[in-house]
Amino acid sequence: MAMMLSGALWAQSGTNSPYSQYGLGVLADQSQSFSRGMNGVGLGFRRGNVVNTLNPASYSSVDSLTMLFDVAVSGRITHFKENGTSVNANNANIEYAVGSFRLLRGLGFSFGILPFSNVGYHYSVKTPINTTYGSETETYSGSGGLRQVFAGAGLSITKQLSVGANMSFLWGSTTNTMTSTVNSSVNTMSRQYSATIQSYKLDLGLQWLQPLANGDRLALGAVTSIGHKMSGNPELVIANSSVADTLTAKDAVSLPMSYGVGVAWYKGQQLVVDADVHVTNWGSIDSPVYYSEKTGKTLTSAWSYKNSYKVGVGADYVPNYIGRKYFQRIHYKVGAGYATPYYKTGTDNGPSEFSLSAGLGLPLQNAYNNRSVLNISAQWVHASAKDRITENMFRVTVGLTFNERWFTKWKVE
Repeated sequence: MAMMLSGALWAQSGTNSPYSQYGLGVLADQSQSFSRGMNGVGLGFRRGNVVNTLNPASYSSVDSLTMLFDVAVSGRITHFKENGTSVNANNANIEYAVGSFRLLRGLGFSFGILPFSNVGYHYSVKTPINTTYGSETETYSGSGGLRQVFAGAGLSITKQLSVGANMSFLWGSTTNTMTSTVNSSVNTMSRQYSATIQSYKLDLGLQWLQPLANGDRLALGAVTSIGHKMSGNPELVIANSSVADTLTAKDAVSLPMSYGVGVAWYKGQQLVVDADVHVTNWGSIDSPVYYSEKTGKTLTSAWSYKNSYKVGVGADYVPNYIGRKYFQRIHYKVGAGYATPYYKTGTDNGPSEFSLSAGLGLPLQNAYNNRSVLNISAQWVHASAKDRITENMFRVTVGLTFNERWFTKWKVE
């Protein structure tokens, strides 16, 4: 059954999407601002002047004099359309804050806070019943999401091979509520799904850097995230005017195994072309089944998990990174991607996504700093599913990478 839009959608988190009511919510883009204009690719990206949390093996590339900080904010406008009805919504939020520096020769360290998923929506479905009872209005709303604070390290095993790992603490809570009312009756029925999660997340990565002719290089990257059960027993509270019942889904929240591979081609210092593929085994996770010890009632969730796939390609071009003219040192970025959903509603798949992006990396110059960069990117995402809402989201991300020589040894004569 298609969801009907009524009124303006709103959210207090990083999304306005009604699709965030399924699973763990809308999964967040965990790339940094330097790669947002490249559509979030970066498994093979390896440069010492950025923090690339997509592949922790990249941390080993930071040089011994550098202290990196990277923070970003974003704003988005989303257009929702279904059966001739259109609604616009907008929101803004802080994306992430990360840092990186070298611990020892060939050993880099990174830390920070990243998003994992977002829940945020509010919409209504109005269904006529008959002349006696009028109509039924179902109101859906949700909020919350998951965040992760992490620490990671990357180690150069040889000049060509690097490995790395991120250890994260994942936490957050989500609430999804449905309230049903009938025009001719004061009776109201409601369902509230809630979950609080506190767990760990472990990501492993490696990179291989292969020199080519004419100073070109080829970088191969691979990552995996370890799947496991997470703490937390989601609850479902069903209530009407006369009775309430609480159902619990014990040990029903899990992280799936995921895998990613990427390749990046470096044409000197001017051009990088990166392509990534991700596979996540959501289909190995069971959807929640709620049980009431009070009444013995069992209720299965209205959605189920399925394996998801994501592909992306992006490019970063700078005319002359040491040029005297400012416009020669600007980085110009483009990218495109496609992703399949990680859940099904009934027998239907969730929305697939197609995206395009572009961005600029603007060097900052003053008397004290000529290494920091302001990254500005724009991304368009089209999400659609059969007989359901179509979303067109336009997002602008502004990120600032502070690149400071904190560890320079001053010489006094």
